[in-house]
Amino acid sequence: MRVFNFSAGPAALPLEVLEQARDELTDWQGSGMSVMEVSHRGQAFVELAERAETRLRALLAIPAGYKVLFLQGGATAQFAAVPLNLAAAGAAADYLNTGSWSGKAIEEAGRLGVKVNVAADEQASHYTTVPARDALRLAPDAAYVHYTTNETIGGVEFPYVPDTGAVPLVADMSSNILSGPIEAGRFGLIYAGAQKNIGPAGLAIVIVREDLLGRARPATPSILDYTQMAAHGSMLNTPPTFAWYIAGLVFEWIERQGGLAAMEARNRAKAELLYGAIDASDFYRNPVARECRSRMNVPFTLARPELDAPFLAAAHSAGLTHLKGHRCAGGMRASLYNAMPIGGVEALVAFMREFERRHG
Repeated sequence: MRVFNFSAGPAALPLEVLEQARDELTDWQGSGMSVMEVSHRGQAFVELAERAETRLRALLAIPAGYKVLFLQGGATAQFAAVPLNLAAAGAAADYLNTGSWSGKAIEEAGRLGVKVNVAADEQASHYTTVPARDALRLAPDAAYVHYTTNETIGGVEFPYVPDTGAVPLVADMSSNILSGPIEAGRFGLIYAGAQKNIGPAGLAIVIVREDLLGRARPATPSILDYTQMAAHGSMLNTPPTFAWYIAGLVFEWIERQGGLAAMEARNRAKAELLYGAIDASDFYRNPVARECRSRMNVPFTLARPELDAPFLAAAHSAGLTHLKGHRCAGGMRASLYNAMPIGGVEALVAFMREFERRHG
């Protein structure tokens, strides 16, 4: 029986995609082999890779003058790759600190000799807010401005794109990429781990403006050098072929759903349903400021912490899994990525109301 999987990542994948991958697992395109067994340099896989990139470019409306890379190491590798490619040792860079993942990016940049300017720090609100649009303290000499568009753990999402003028804007979109349309041309670089809205863990997508290539520090490892990876079509080394294949199937699935405008409408409906249930109750609480609540990750607490374990056990029995909050946040968290159907959220809300009736 398929459950409703609310995991923050690795997250649920569309059932249609899983079924297609299952059907093709031992005989992909009549080759008599799995896609995991064919050469990444063979014509069949090269065509698969090109189709996946073409679909992603169309979905995100990526303008000319950008390279799209399919890389290993997830988003965490990009915490190092970004400063290595865009900032010389000792150069300044602006970072917006809105939670756990932006904090990790800041730490990594500092380790690599970047003079980090924390242009906004939401620690005082316990990371339940994002900075006001006009409150950013940007350094005039910054090599780039980095922010995390959606914090998976804290459940905050930027409702706007920061205006950084001529300074390249770098965005970690790991947990909300493909959840709705974006203006890709406003960014110098976008990166995202795959395991939320794209595919299996271990793959990262990097979308980088071509004028930012060629700036990597001399000691940058080849596998982290965007220029080298772009020159080799993301195949300087053996890429994560199965994850790339699944990503292509997911892009095709999004097309069939109506594209990113349809995804956005669906995701807003799911989030509004769950937040509405929480706000209408005295038993559940979401700590995030309303204007920056995430559509993808909804943390919430129960009226009494001792009810957490019974809630999770009963939810699991009801086919509602992975609702436990992150270990550093506690409480609950429901992740509502693209693959989560509205029926899953309806089932969760009905369960929450019944649990409150019994224990409130």
